[in-house]
Amino acid sequence: MANNSIASEILSENVWYLNQMFSQIATKTVVSLIILLIGFIIGRLVGRVSQKLLHELELDRILRKSAGIKISMEAVAGHGISYLIYFFSIITALSQLGLTTTVLNMISAGIIILIIVSVFLSVKDYIPNFLAGLVIIRKELVRPGEYIRTRNLEGRVIHIDIFETRLETKQKDVIYIPNSLLVKNEIVKVRKKSKQPSPKG
Repeated sequence: MANNSIASEILSENVWYLNQMFSQIATKTVVSLIILLIGFIIGRLVGRVSQKLLHELELDRILRKSAGIKISMEAVAGHGISYLIYFFSIITALSQLGLTTTVLNMISAGIIILIIVSVFLSVKDYIPNFLAGLVIIRKELVRPGEYIRTRNLEGRVIHIDIFETRLETKQKDVIYIPNSLLVKNEIVKVRKKSKQPSPKG
């Protein structure tokens, strides 16, 4: 009987311990999910507000006009802020589960790789144009005011920046030519024929 009583007490203690452990795990899991939910809602809201604010400040138009950047930096900044809040929400949620150190290292490595890949994909088309722009400007391959022909395009050069060159056609249309394409192809400078004076009779 004594042995049965001891075994029953041990079993009861184990059951109580398991109940407490599962209760703590369940509580921490629920708290973590709530933190994630709130964090993702706040991140999305703040990202949209930030993007709208930058749009009101006309950030894209200013960068496009001053530096020829066509990437929507308003969207990039808005998404970046959202992802930053998501990241901190995930870290806070993981800390509730006691998984911060291990998972943090994995997430940090993943985010770094993602940032590197994203930056590379966003600038890979701009690097050749940037280098070609330096060549065009430094060697003065073309200059504003010149009338040129390249491939099946021709027009008067009205603007040259570090990424692209703009031509104005006879129909007053504006053509944007990436500098890398301009450098790779033959450029013909067309000289307008001067009007000959009519002979006097």
